[in-house]
Amino acid sequence: MLGTMAGLWVSIFLLFFGGIMVAVMALGKSAGDSTVKVNRHSVLVLDLSGNVEERFQPGSLMSFIRKGENNAPTLEELLTAVRGAASDDRIEGMYIKCGGASMGMAAREELLEAINEYKESGKWVFAYSDTYMQGDYMIATSADSILLNPVGAVDIHGVGGVTPFFTGLLDKLGVKMQIIKVGTYKSAVEPYILKEMSEPAKRQMQQYVDTVWSFVSGTIAENREIPVAEIDHMAANFIGQSPAETFVEKNLVTSLAYERTVDDAIRRQLGLDEDEDINFISTSQYVESADIKSLLSGSGKKHIALLYAVGDIVDTGDDGIVGPDMVSRICDLADDDNVKGMVLRVNSPGGSAFASEQIWEALQYFKSKDKPLYVSMGDYAASGGYYISCGADSIFADLTTLTGSIGVFGMIPDFSGLVTDKLGVTFTTVESNPNAAGISVMEPMSPGQHAAMQKGVERIYELFTGRVAAGRHMDIDSVKAIAEGRVWVGADAIRLGLVDRIGSLHTAVEAMADKLDMSTSDVVAYPKAEDKLWMTILRNSGEISDMKLGEMPYDAETARMLDIVKNLRTMNPMQARMEAIEIK
Repeated sequence: MLGTMAGLWVSIFLLFFGGIMVAVMALGKSAGDSTVKVNRHSVLVLDLSGNVEERFQPGSLMSFIRKGENNAPTLEELLTAVRGAASDDRIEGMYIKCGGASMGMAAREELLEAINEYKESGKWVFAYSDTYMQGDYMIATSADSILLNPVGAVDIHGVGGVTPFFTGLLDKLGVKMQIIKVGTYKSAVEPYILKEMSEPAKRQMQQYVDTVWSFVSGTIAENREIPVAEIDHMAANFIGQSPAETFVEKNLVTSLAYERTVDDAIRRQLGLDEDEDINFISTSQYVESADIKSLLSGSGKKHIALLYAVGDIVDTGDDGIVGPDMVSRICDLADDDNVKGMVLRVNSPGGSAFASEQIWEALQYFKSKDKPLYVSMGDYAASGGYYISCGADSIFADLTTLTGSIGVFGMIPDFSGLVTDKLGVTFTTVESNPNAAGISVMEPMSPGQHAAMQKGVERIYELFTGRVAAGRHMDIDSVKAIAEGRVWVGADAIRLGLVDRIGSLHTAVEAMADKLDMSTSDVVAYPKAEDKLWMTILRNSGEISDMKLGEMPYDAETARMLDIVKNLRTMNPMQARMEAIEIK
C-alpha cells in the first residue's frame, strides 16, 4: 500500500511539473514564432493606450486576478524602441496611435523628448486618434501630420488634480485616524482626518497644476505655432465640444481622416502601391527583436547599472520597492567589479521611513566603493523617494517631476468606534509595566503614547533633513526652510538645490557614460524584468479571463477602498510619503 501511494505521488509530481515544462516550452515556441522580422521600409507603431507604467513589474497572483493583464507598453519599452529606431535604417517612419493612455506627466515629457530626438534623424512621424485626450495630444503635436477622425475631437481643458478624502467613510465605519506629523505641508494624512484640502495643501497643489499646465500649453503652442493665450482660451471654452472642422481651422490638427484611410496616407509616404502591405512593427515586437536586444542590453561585463526603484517603499512584500530586497541588490552591485557606476531611476511617492533609511545606507555603501551614483527622477521622487535619492553624486529630474515632500508622519488607526461601540467587543489589558502591551488599534492612544510617537516622528525628521543637508551640501536650516513636507516640481527643485540638472533618464545615463568614458550601450538594467513562471502560464491562459476585476462582484473603486483599509492595517506606522495626486 505504501509503495502504491509513493508511486501515485511521484506520478502526480512528474505529471504536474511535466505539464508545466510542456506549457513553458509551448509558450517559448509561441513567443519565438511571433517574432516579427524588421525589414527595410518598416514603420514603428507607438500605441498610446492603457496604463503605461515605468517598466514591467511582476505582481502577485491576486493582483493579476483582480486587475487583469496590463497589455499597454511600458515607458521603458517606448523609450527604448523610439531611440533604437532613430538610428535604424530599416525603420523609415513612426505612427503614433493615440488611444487615451494613462501615464504621468514626467513620463510624457520624456517620451516627447525621445520623439523629438528621433525626428532629428530626418524621419517622419504620423499621429492619429478618434479623439485626442489632452496628454496624448501634447505628444502628438510632435508629429509631422496629425490626423483626426471626421467626427472626433481634441480635448484641451487645462490641468487639475483630484485628491479623494476618506474621513466620511471612516466616520461611518467608526474608525478614527490618530496622526503624528512634522511639516506644515505634509498633507498625505489629510484625506484621513479632513473632508477637504487645507489651505497650505491647496497652495502647493495650485503651484503644481499651474507649472504642469504651463509646460503642456507651451509645448502645444510651440509645436503648432499657436499663441499660448489662444490655447488658454480654448481650454476655458470647451474646445473639445466643437465640430471636427474647427480643429483644422485652428491648426490643432493637419487634416481629417477615418482610421482605415491612414494606411493609404502612410503608403503614399513610403512610396508603396495601393495593394502593397505596410510592415508595421509594434514597440514590443521591435524591442524583442534580436538586433535591438543586442544593441541595448549591455555587454554584461564592464557596464553601468541602471537600477529601477519603482512604487511604494515598503518593509516587506512582493510589490513596490521592498527594503531588504533593494538593499541586497544594491550591495550586490557594489561588490560586482564589472559594475563601474550606477544610475538609480526613482519613481516613488515614498513609504516606510525605516526602509528608506536602509536603502539610503546601502547606496552610501555603493559609493564607498569609489563608484559614481546618479539619480534620475520620474513622475515622483518625493518623501521617501527623495530620501533614497538625496545622497547621490548628481540628481536629474524632469520639469514636471514631483519631488521634495521632506517630512515624516505617523498614522495609527483607532478601531474602537467600530469594534467596541458598534460591534460590542470589549478588551481587558493586564500589564507588568505601563505600556507593556504597546499601542493598541482597539483603543485611543494615551497622552503618553502620543507624546512618545511625536518624539519618534521628530527624531526621524531630524535624521531625514540631516541626510538631505549632507547629501546636498546645504546647511540644516536651509533644508528645513524648504522641507516641512512641501512638494516641489522639478522646475522649482533645481532652483532650490534639491536637484542638479533638468533632464530625462536618457540624459542621466549619457552623463554617467561620459563620466566613465563608456558608451550608453554599456548599460544593464536591474532588476531583470523576467516574469515568474506561474505568471507567464496564467497570463497566457484563457481560463483566467473570467476572474478579472471587471467580472468580479466589486469594481475598481471598491477594490481601491479595500486596498486602503488593508494598507492602514499593515503599513509601517512611520511614513515618509506624499499624498496621492491624480492629474486630469
